[in-house]
Amino acid sequence: MRGDLKKLAVLAALVLSVWIAPLDSHAFYAALGSSFSLLQEYARLHIVTSLLPALLLAGAIATLLRGSAILKRLMSPGPAAYMTASVSGAILAVCSCTVLPMFAGIYSAGAGIGPASTFLFAGPAINILAFVMSTRVLGPGLGFARAICAIILSVLIGLVMSFVFGRTIRPGAPGAAGTGAGGGLPTRRAVPVMAAVAGVMIFARSGCPCEESLAFVTPFASWGIVMVCAAAEAAMLVAWFGVGWWRPVLAAIPSVTLALVIPGDPRPAFLAGVVGFSVILACGGGLLREWFDETLGLTLKVVPLLLGGVAVTGFLLGTTDAPGLVPYRWLESAVGGDSPFTVLAASAAGAFMYFATLTEVPIVQGLMRSGMGNAPALALLLAGPALSLPSLLVIRSVIGTRRTLTFTVLVILFSAVSGLLYGAVFPGL
Repeated sequence: MRGDLKKLAVLAALVLSVWIAPLDSHAFYAALGSSFSLLQEYARLHIVTSLLPALLLAGAIATLLRGSAILKRLMSPGPAAYMTASVSGAILAVCSCTVLPMFAGIYSAGAGIGPASTFLFAGPAINILAFVMSTRVLGPGLGFARAICAIILSVLIGLVMSFVFGRTIRPGAPGAAGTGAGGGLPTRRAVPVMAAVAGVMIFARSGCPCEESLAFVTPFASWGIVMVCAAAEAAMLVAWFGVGWWRPVLAAIPSVTLALVIPGDPRPAFLAGVVGFSVILACGGGLLREWFDETLGLTLKVVPLLLGGVAVTGFLLGTTDAPGLVPYRWLESAVGGDSPFTVLAASAAGAFMYFATLTEVPIVQGLMRSGMGNAPALALLLAGPALSLPSLLVIRSVIGTRRTLTFTVLVILFSAVSGLLYGAVFPGL
């Protein structure tokens, strides 16, 4: 009856929410507007150029890496697993929501909870764009402290998660008794295939007019790199998977047509390319079909929880331009100053707030102008990108409630301790 009781509890919560909703309150409707505004912002900024390629990359990780040397390294208890996980997160430079499909792919492929947790924290925290922007806007002290602490915390959190939960093999994971999981591609082929998808994801975000561009690549050059990566992916599908050459050509026609018809916004053309690539995977056999099935399964698991979490976050906390049900002045008063309580409050608030990519920097800047000290600022910069209410819902669906609660507590506590140490050792920076 446990499953039925959970459904009954959710239904009771929904009925109670409707019962007590203050329909005659202006703040209630303003919060609803903020919820839809944040949903629209997330859909426009992240789904096409970030989340969709991230889901494809996660499907590739779960399918192509089975039995590879990379996965064996992530499954090992040694330091190499944690260094690999942290470096991978730094290279991908994703936000807290985009990293979730890849985390799910790594974990479902058989990686240990420790290295998977390191990757989960490192992906959005060790972000070269965030480092550059933090250094420019908030000063070199906070910028370098954020980068150094993020690297250290990602490894520490992974080690603690591995120590607490051990290395139990999950039912259905590679290596579990009776699963009979087959192997993926050889490592020398799997890595280039996934690197091409990762290149599309990284540079599509950089080339999008509504995203922060990479400092060393112009938006025009970014889309040139995207096309090169897409062409390389098509060549590998033909050479290594036996896909007919005419399939990538047909898939490219709608994308090229939209790029010529709508030159000002590359997202429709990019979406057409993603759909065409997905059709190739769905119509393929063997590993290609498994790749598509893994991607589809992750999409159905991740996207509804993400959108629901974003909507709830916008309703409660609002956006940078619109208020939520919780007044913004409450947050300002909670994180104002430099005391241990404000540092812990800033870390906890960051763990549940949703920050679009790099928006945590101007938010912290505004809070510092309102009186927030350096210690809570660093705590917010560390916990904010790593977690959010939408990401917590997805993480729970992947690793369960106990592991999610432990990971959340570790992020909040370690971020707060880092902020306190920074404030005590470098009070003037």
